[in-house]
Amino acid sequence: MITVYRSNGEARLLSPELSADLQSVPAGIVWVDLVSPTPEEDAFVERILGIDVPTRDELKDIEPSSRLYYENGTVYMTASLVWKAESDQPELTDVAFVLTERFLLTIRYAEPRAFELFKGAMPRLAGGCGSGTVMIARLMETIVDRTAEILEMSVTRADTLSLQVFGDKQHIKRRPPRYLEDRLIAVSALHRLVAKTRDSLMSLSRLMTFLYAAPLLQHDPESRELCRTVSRDIQSLSEHANFIASNISFLLDASLGLINLEQNQIIKIFSIASVVLLPPTLIASVYGMNFEFMPELHVPYAYPVVLGAMILSAVVPFIYFRWKGWL
Repeated sequence: MITVYRSNGEARLLSPELSADLQSVPAGIVWVDLVSPTPEEDAFVERILGIDVPTRDELKDIEPSSRLYYENGTVYMTASLVWKAESDQPELTDVAFVLTERFLLTIRYAEPRAFELFKGAMPRLAGGCGSGTVMIARLMETIVDRTAEILEMSVTRADTLSLQVFGDKQHIKRRPPRYLEDRLIAVSALHRLVAKTRDSLMSLSRLMTFLYAAPLLQHDPESRELCRTVSRDIQSLSEHANFIASNISFLLDASLGLINLEQNQIIKIFSIASVVLLPPTLIASVYGMNFEFMPELHVPYAYPVVLGAMILSAVVPFIYFRWKGWL
């Protein structure tokens, strides 16, 4: 799908079939957005824009020389953005940004929320986006703002998990089976989200450094200053993401530690129970032997005496363990 935008946010769809006679990009267009383009749409955009359009395979290339480069006065940049941040399986999607003096071309095969937010905000931008350089600076600002929102969401989820893992004493005693194991799965999903966000921030940082030095921005003070601000925001978010990652690591270690403590407590209960029941078992075993001569068999009240001895032999170790603080 091909969507073109004017500086005021006005959108228009293009297609190779309906615009076959179009020879160049329409006047006033500052942003051309390609979403999951077909080969026919790629060829159509290359013809009307007069530039090379990166393919999907080229977007996946991780070499810096393939993600950030100049060609015939055009700036080609590729960044990895977080996608499906609200789900349990967040992903990174590669988005290409092709910048010329007149317009910005974006090629993507996913729907990061930042693009929808930017489309909705375009009509409200002061002064609009009159050039491709201003357009990409404003778009990057929205992408970074969306990344900050994802990190804030991660902090909220981490706080919730922390309360669920630690909680109060009454809540801890009434935990259902596999409660902490389920929390570990949630911590793992949160760790994946923060890790993807850190990778995206690193990719954005490299892109902004390359963009700031691009010749197209040298004579555009407004865009350069905005890019400088976005770069500082990325640096701050990267530090914040590292802090969140350390908190998640602590939460993971604490959850594993609590699971080990609960398992040790269970083993402790069984061990103490076996020790407490060992003396009564020994007495019962002695009087359960089928010998012909056992004097106690003919002693009055021998049965209740033996039962009392069994109970006493169980109570004494229990009291001793309580006195030592083992229970």
